[in-house]
Amino acid sequence: MTEYRSCMLCPRECGVDRSKAKGYCGMTDKLILARAALHFWEEPCISGERGSGTVFFSGCNMRCIYCQNHNIALGNGGRELSLERLCEIYHELREKGAHNINLVTATHYIPHIIKSIEKVKSEGFDLPFVYNTSSYESVSSLKRLEGLIDVYLPDFKYALSADAKKYSNASDYPEKALSAIDEMVRQVPLPVIEKGIMKKGVIIRHLLLPGKVIESKIALKKLYERYGNRVYYSIMSQYTPLRAFEDCPELNRRVTENEYRSLCGYAVSLGIKNAFVQDGESAAESFIPEFNGEGL
Repeated sequence: MTEYRSCMLCPRECGVDRSKAKGYCGMTDKLILARAALHFWEEPCISGERGSGTVFFSGCNMRCIYCQNHNIALGNGGRELSLERLCEIYHELREKGAHNINLVTATHYIPHIIKSIEKVKSEGFDLPFVYNTSSYESVSSLKRLEGLIDVYLPDFKYALSADAKKYSNASDYPEKALSAIDEMVRQVPLPVIEKGIMKKGVIIRHLLLPGKVIESKIALKKLYERYGNRVYYSIMSQYTPLRAFEDCPELNRRVTENEYRSLCGYAVSLGIKNAFVQDGESAAESFIPEFNGEGL
């Protein structure tokens, strides 16, 4: 696909010819997946009772130092698949009872995503497509997904450039992410939930990092002032340190109950009504799926 030959799909705009070398995302133009299976640990309106049909793509344009999926984010794992096989996987997940098809970290494969969704929709495929993203997206790339994505599940990781630079080498993340979420909300302005399952809408996730309550409150305030209760929010406490951080010792612990309670209380004070929260048990390695090629 020609878009990969001088790749400008995301804000990194690395311009790499991915037919010959790996881009910043760690991927060439080959479609590499790590896992495709039912997932039960998303927000209740995404996972439901039968599970979300999650498709994990290898590589990532963010490379957050604390990433819980770091093995595949670095492009160190996964299996090469054809576009036809990806379409088959969508159908197989539907047959297994999935409420939706959940595309996880697919930014660097948008040309494949477009072709695959168009193909299965032309065959009568009727499950909603969920776009699960860090939000480090180019608005121009997102515009190409209009009409194909039913539910956007974006992160808003950082409100401050300093944190974005320190933890994700992306000092422009706050502005790029907000512009991206603006586009997502434009495409899907109001949520539609049927029998407890979101069919259309936007759920903005924010992960509280240890010692970053003030920064997280700034993030929630920015989001609420921009979107109000037109979107859903997911306030997450599941941060799990998977290795020791010598340069960022603040990340060497989990979030405390008091930190999380403070952030949730602040969300209520802002006026946030549509929000998902987590209990302490969510911060466990057992909630991180095994990227063993299941479903591929």
